[in-house]
Amino acid sequence: MEGIELKLFRKKPTSKINRIRSFALGLIFLGMIVMYVGVFFFYYFKSQIVFSIFLVLGMLALGLSFVVYFWIGMLSSRTIQVQCPNCDHYTKMLGRADICANCNQPLTLDKNLEGKTFNQDYNNKRKSKKLEEQEIADTNEEKKKS
Repeated sequence: MEGIELKLFRKKPTSKINRIRSFALGLIFLGMIVMYVGVFFFYYFKSQIVFSIFLVLGMLALGLSFVVYFWIGMLSSRTIQVQCPNCDHYTKMLGRADICANCNQPLTLDKNLEGKTFNQDYNNKRKSKKLEEQEIADTNEEKKKS
């Protein structure tokens, strides 16, 4: 059992636009579930206050999903379309590093990131700076060992 790797819990990398759309879809399902829980409480316990609270919370989740879908739609209309070198499909790219929406090939337009291992942290300024400092430190250590 030690050598068996569970692929069920491994997180598959996806493009940023798809992750944000999946988050909005999850908000829709969460809102619907919360509203169904409110209907359950109303049906069994006849509590209109609890029903109203769950209904409002569910509607807030649905409203937030609408805002997220609208935001990502506006954001994706301003993105750069890049042709993936692996599958030759066009995909929309957000940030310095992203993944092809079709084949999950790492993509970048930054010449400094070409040839490096893919990491989503390159899109965050603070985390990107730490990664670049770590890479500089690693290359300095390799030079000292040589």
